[in-house]
Amino acid sequence: MTPSPRLVTVAACQLGAVHLADSRQDVLKRMFSLLDQASEQGVKLAVFPELALTTFFPRYLLKEEELDKYFDVEDPSKGGIEQSPNVKPLFERAKSLGIDVYVGYAERSLQSDGSHIDYNSSVYYSAHENKIVGKYRKVHLPGSVEPKTEPGAYQQLEKRYFRPGDLGFPAFRAPGLVEGALKKNSQSDGIQDSTGKGDPIIGMLICNDRRWAEAWRVYGLQGMEILCCGYNTTAFQTTSSGHAVDMSPEDAEDLVMQHHKLSCQGNSYMNACFSINVAKTGAEDGNPLVGGTIIVHPLGHIIKEAKTKEDELVVATIDLADCVRLKSTVFAFEKHRRPEHYHSIIERTGVIEPCLL
Repeated sequence: MTPSPRLVTVAACQLGAVHLADSRQDVLKRMFSLLDQASEQGVKLAVFPELALTTFFPRYLLKEEELDKYFDVEDPSKGGIEQSPNVKPLFERAKSLGIDVYVGYAERSLQSDGSHIDYNSSVYYSAHENKIVGKYRKVHLPGSVEPKTEPGAYQQLEKRYFRPGDLGFPAFRAPGLVEGALKKNSQSDGIQDSTGKGDPIIGMLICNDRRWAEAWRVYGLQGMEILCCGYNTTAFQTTSSGHAVDMSPEDAEDLVMQHHKLSCQGNSYMNACFSINVAKTGAEDGNPLVGGTIIVHPLGHIIKEAKTKEDELVVATIDLADCVRLKSTVFAFEKHRRPEHYHSIIERTGVIEPCLL
């Protein structure tokens, strides 16, 4: 039986460079402009990049007092991130336009003892509910705690400034995106199988997470239909001491782009889901970030792709019924998976080779 169409118009809101000198207000104005453009095209879900509101500050060795301005405080006693003065205006604009928003930011989570823990986070704001309905903290942090000491070496200090996420990979449903979505109380009306008929099932990742198949599969096992992923990925490292192999900047960027697309397309296919993968791109104070904003189909092909390295809206109308078709055939997990043979996936962190002959 052919599944009924479940159409939703989505947008990848690519941002160009955000420099050290750029104010939060200036960045918000750019994000508002993209939301306004999205509204004109009937978009219901807009996805912004990782650390969308600031420059990618983990490339710098910063003192604690310098770091403070990059973080948004998650204070439950004051309503959480929804009430942060830097982020609240974005949600208010989204609410007025009736658009859901995924956005990445640097989270400072206040603890009961007065201390704080910092995360590289994203949230999903539902315009229909006027509240955050999903939250994710980046699990796979790249880089190092200690800076490289070679003169002019490229720094990647996410492990210094953030802690690995502690929320796991919780999928959730986003209300109001699809007309006629099946609700819980509808099942009493004689409907036996609700698969692929409810509100869309959303997963969230951030940047380096997209390279890790385990993250996608955990979401896939929850029936994920749309994966939202924002990123700030170095196009090529700006000093020779940072290059793993001798490459021209152009060849190095081509390789980065190949790996980016391979990760998004392959994992979308292997988990029968759409993915919206959104760059912060351009050269931030001379530090180049790769572009490659793409919306990917469950069959693995790119539906729409950014054409610039500037602020750009990439829009597509997707049919979530396309997920059901693949989830019920090639990737019908309940029929074909053999978890009794997958123990090493959760028992090992690093490689353990077979014994030498």
